[in-house]
Amino acid sequence: MPSEKVLMRGSDTLAEAAVRAGCRYFFGYPITPQNELPEYLSWRLPEVGGTFIQAESEVSAINMVLGAAAAGARALTSSSSPGVSLKQEGISYLAGQELPAVIANMMRGGPGLGNIAASAADYFQATRGGAHGDYRTPVLAPDSCQELAELTFTAFDLADKYRTPVMLLGDGLIGQVMEPVVLPDPIDPADLPPKDYIVDGCAGREPRAIFSMLLGQQGELMQHNFKLQAKYDEITANELRWDEYLIEDAEIIAVAYGSASRIIRAAVDELRAEGIKAGLFRPITLWPYPKQALRDLAKSDVKIAVFELSAGQMVEDVMLSVGERAEIDFYGVPGGVIPTPADAAAFLRSSLAGDGKVGRRIAI
Repeated sequence: MPSEKVLMRGSDTLAEAAVRAGCRYFFGYPITPQNELPEYLSWRLPEVGGTFIQAESEVSAINMVLGAAAAGARALTSSSSPGVSLKQEGISYLAGQELPAVIANMMRGGPGLGNIAASAADYFQATRGGAHGDYRTPVLAPDSCQELAELTFTAFDLADKYRTPVMLLGDGLIGQVMEPVVLPDPIDPADLPPKDYIVDGCAGREPRAIFSMLLGQQGELMQHNFKLQAKYDEITANELRWDEYLIEDAEIIAVAYGSASRIIRAAVDELRAEGIKAGLFRPITLWPYPKQALRDLAKSDVKIAVFELSAGQMVEDVMLSVGERAEIDFYGVPGGVIPTPADAAAFLRSSLAGDGKVGRRIAI
């Protein structure tokens, strides 16, 4: 029997999905607009024998996650933009030590302290590594509470499969919205595949020191980085995810992710009702980015229109994907301001007309 639908807030959905995915450890520090997530886990984790710790800082929280991951647990931390900035060194260490973990970022307006409204200006930070060193972090961008629940399971599975931190990139809007959700069936952490690399004592075997990052001699660090890059190539080959909406006959294709894609989808429906052939391409993995899938849609007679809740970040990946195959127009709203579907529809009409009244043309 399928699970019943329940009405849940986005942050609560992620929290409950994490528990059902076998997460038993959460370490975090309060910051709006994601405080409902740790609040939920503060009572939910003890119900299943898990551990919830409100750390003294974001720096402490991410290092607690590292310790739990080294011991073999599924561990989660969450924050919002400035808090995730503080976690970056720990994320780099997780990547370098090849430890699985899930980091949730419900983005808010920036830079600096900014505001607590929904924004999508952390794209560069999430998809370009964010901290020091040659590493990458798989990034999943849900557009609804239902997809948030499903991608939380995916995030933990990818983290374990590739021994890497994985980021769930939402925003204040998706974290606060309430929607019907069918939650995935829970799994028992004891049923997860064993991990042969964890720190679990050395009775009956030689001690291990596999988590040392002091790899400075005789090219050891270089070889370790080559190993990491081979893993990132494997992730890129196998883990691309995207969604297409009314693409087949589209004369203008909007590209948007997360909450912005909800807005643009409504605009696409409005234009279709007017007889304008609009469609939507929605990347779900922001890294690795589904470049080839978008490139295959780009033709000389098709306009590409990028819509973001930022001053323009994902548009660079669109440019890398499309190249000179199609014209690219851009519309972005930074600082936590949420445009309406009417704003998005006006942008698409202007882009198709080529009148330059809304948005701007991106040089290729």
